[in-house]
Amino acid sequence: MTLILSLETSSSVCSVALHRDGQLVGQSELRLEKSHSSHLTVLIQQLLDNTSCTLQDLAAVAVSDGPGSYTGLRIGGAAAKGLCYALTIPLIAVSTLQALAYQVAAFTPRAEGLLFCPMLDARRMEVYSALYTHEGQEVLGPAPLILDSDTLTEQLAHHRLLFFGNGAAKFEPLLNTPNAGFLRGIEPSASAVGALAQQAFQRQEFRDVAYYEPFYLKEVHTTTPKVRT
Repeated sequence: MTLILSLETSSSVCSVALHRDGQLVGQSELRLEKSHSSHLTVLIQQLLDNTSCTLQDLAAVAVSDGPGSYTGLRIGGAAAKGLCYALTIPLIAVSTLQALAYQVAAFTPRAEGLLFCPMLDARRMEVYSALYTHEGQEVLGPAPLILDSDTLTEQLAHHRLLFFGNGAAKFEPLLNTPNAGFLRGIEPSASAVGALAQQAFQRQEFRDVAYYEPFYLKEVHTTTPKVRT
């Protein structure tokens, strides 16, 4: 039996899930801004209690790898590393964009005729995005995109694209083509992370617990507060 705990903290949604041999056992989500640091461990313990599982039952911990919220990714990564180190179990990192595309493609009719384009808000007119087939094959790798009327014109000229994620709403008013479709209300979920983590577990694709860092995609810029005189 393979029991995998998955953590999704890349957005404002704090989400945890348990999969047993690839089947979803339980999931818990909290949609509160800036709640990850104070509620993630509570959600994990409640999920384990509600499914009659223990930390010692876990075969691996999976974490949403990014891109996304810098603070959220740091919290999820630290929690996953701590659990893996304490329990001596493998760490699995799953692309946030790929997991988001997976959860949409799995419930989309005639998905084989579409390309799936998750977009995560990166402020102003920028998003983190990638492009996938319905089977999860990468067409365009994760990258920061500046949105304008010329964005992805080549792909839209030859394919039907489905856009979703909290950054897609900024793109919709810029397009006027029947090849673009938009879904609202799609947020990253630990259940999709767990489904992809099972595949990674079978392939033995594990990350180094000591040196793992989330995939931020862009360097984080910090500023020093001005000293009042």
